[in-house]
This record gives sequence, C-alpha cells and structure tokens, in this order.
Amino acid sequence: MPETTVTEVAPDVYRLCTFIPDFSLQFCQFLVKDDEPLLFHTGMKGLFPLVREAVASVIDPATLRWIGFSHFEADECGALNEWLDVAPNAQAACGMVAALVSVNDFASRPARILEHDEVLETGKSRFRYRATPQVPHGWDAGMLFEETRGALFCSDLFHQLGDVDAVTEEDLVERFRTALVEYGKGPFAHYMPYTPNTQNIYDGLAALKPNLLLPMHGSSWKGDGARAIHNMAAMMKEELGAG
Repeated sequence: MPETTVTEVAPDVYRLCTFIPDFSLQFCQFLVKDDEPLLFHTGMKGLFPLVREAVASVIDPATLRWIGFSHFEADECGALNEWLDVAPNAQAACGMVAALVSVNDFASRPARILEHDEVLETGKSRFRYRATPQVPHGWDAGMLFEETRGALFCSDLFHQLGDVDAVTEEDLVERFRTALVEYGKGPFAHYMPYTPNTQNIYDGLAALKPNLLLPMHGSSWKGDGARAIHNMAAMMKEELGAG
C-alpha cells in the first residue's frame, strides 16, 4: 500500500503526495487551510482513503468547503463524490464548460461555476480562476492562482517522473521535457496538444508572475514563475509545436 506524505510548501498550503511505483509517478493534491478550506485535485477514487487521512492530519475533513481541479479526469476529480459525502458543505468550483458537460452530471451536488478571471475568496486567500482550454489538455481545462501567496495550481504543466523532492528551486523544464519524450514513446503520446491559442494561454499565466508552482505530478517549485513558464513555453513549442 502506498503512503501519502504531507508537506507544508507555503503558509497553510499543504502538498499531499502519493507515489505510485508502477507508474513512476507522484499524484499530488493541495489543501489550503482557511476559513473555507479548499482542496485542489481529489485524486482517483482508489486513493481516497489515503488522501482523506492526509487531509485529516491538517483539518477536519468534514469542514472542507471547496474542491477545485483543472479538468475532468480521474486524478483531478475522480473522488469528488466521496469528498462531497464526507464534507456536507463542500462544493466543486470549476469553469462553465467543465460544469455543464461533465461535473454537474457526475457530481452529487452542482458545482460553483467560475468565470474567467473571477476571484473566489475563502478568508485570507484569493483564488483567481483562469480558463485555459486545452492547457494542459481538455476543452474544459482551467487553473487557480492564489494571489496572496503567488501560487499557481498548474495541474499537469511541469509534469515530472519519479519520486522527487516535495519542493525544489531547481529547473523543472528539462524534467518536464523528459516526461513528454518518455510519454511520446507509448500509449500516452499526444496527451498535451499545442494549439494556435496555446502560447497566448502560457503568456497569460506568466503575466500572473507566480513565485510558487504547484504541479500535480512532481516537485513544487519556488522561484521566478514567469521566467519558468516562458522557458517551458519555448520547450513545448520545440517539442510539440513544429509542423
């Protein structure tokens, strides 16, 4: 049975991480402790007992108020209904496309729909929703930027393989390139598209000037987030945008 580690990567921001050796991949959720606690990513249903235990080490799981995620996928929101059962006041928070085409049919309670650039306040924290269609993938994709900490919840961007450190200041771009190249050799090839709008979305994320990047898979990262995103964008164009 895998274990889930809990690391406070910023004040009241907790990285809950489970390494799955068969996939050589970490699956991370992020819990933000506040007046209205928020969990970004639920993990798959099979991980729910582990993630619930990890959340319980920080807050009473029943007090969870918001559940965020990037797009409709098992590791993003597969355990959404389990969390809605445990936390009676909890509600998913996502973009309109996700809510209308998937979430509101799947979930036991309707989602709070967030418009592009709308801010969700949870007490001390301010989560700005950015619609990012097809970034990392899925027309329903979006991300949250917590303004008071400069933290970007970036889902599969900066995806890294292996059981890596919880937090790093080392360059993530080459780690991400390695993951793209490795995935390109097998059934998960083409899991990230490069569309005519991709660069504009990257530029918009860089303009937020994050200083903390919180990928689902791999180390959280501290540093000049705008520069990191621009460097990532150049790598993505090189690997995916030719032709």
